[in-house]
Amino acid sequence: MNKPIGILDSGVGGLTIWREIVKELPNESTIYIADSKNCPYGIKTAEEIYNLAKRLAAFLVTQDVKLIVLACNTITVSCLDKLREEFKDVPIIGTVPVIKTASELTKNKKIGILSTSATSKSKYQKDLIEKFAGNCQVINIGTAKLARSIERGENVSLVLKNELKPFLETGVDTLVLGCSHFPLIKDQIQSILKDVQVLDSGAAIARQVKRVLEKENMRSKTKPNHNFYTTGDVKLFNKILSQSLEYNGEAESVIL
Repeated sequence: MNKPIGILDSGVGGLTIWREIVKELPNESTIYIADSKNCPYGIKTAEEIYNLAKRLAAFLVTQDVKLIVLACNTITVSCLDKLREEFKDVPIIGTVPVIKTASELTKNKKIGILSTSATSKSKYQKDLIEKFAGNCQVINIGTAKLARSIERGENVSLVLKNELKPFLETGVDTLVLGCSHFPLIKDQIQSILKDVQVLDSGAAIARQVKRVLEKENMRSKTKPNHNFYTTGDVKLFNKILSQSLEYNGEAESVIL
């Protein structure tokens, strides 16, 4: 039986990670659930984030997934260990901001990190910075506006210029996208930060999923099937899936 990979996020942002997983593992089926109704998670308390994420993970477990991917940095840094404890029978993979890669690529030792407010303040991210980029100047910016605007399909041009201004002023040469929503506007970010290397972790997460499946002997070889669910606006989800990812899928509405 071709059990699917479960992917959850606070909204549509995790679709950028879904895309990389499908690319890396073309024979794997997937179930994606977006909690767009409660997005963004980055401004919520740790308890709120955990309770919301637990409902998403529980939904995926009822769909008999063989593995769960937390396609959300905020969920990962806030409650990865608690979710693993709660759902012991299903491997759970979190996101990891590519801070190590950024520290290896930077030439002027100035690194920018753009993430949600909760992620930027987390001990998890601070420890990663200390471990891999302790010898660099790190400009760690947390934003609440950007993910919310992307989720709503709004024009982010004005918001984006304001959010990226500190990176221009400090002259970073490498930028880490620490929220899965942000790769959806990677081209717009790159057009403003013209000489900056802009990094996201989608491909690295997909490779990690592949390693876990191979280790557990859970790879599939049959024709894949992809299902999408959202707690929010189905039409908006489908629009982003079609226009931003060029995939003609139809999401179903779900109440958790």
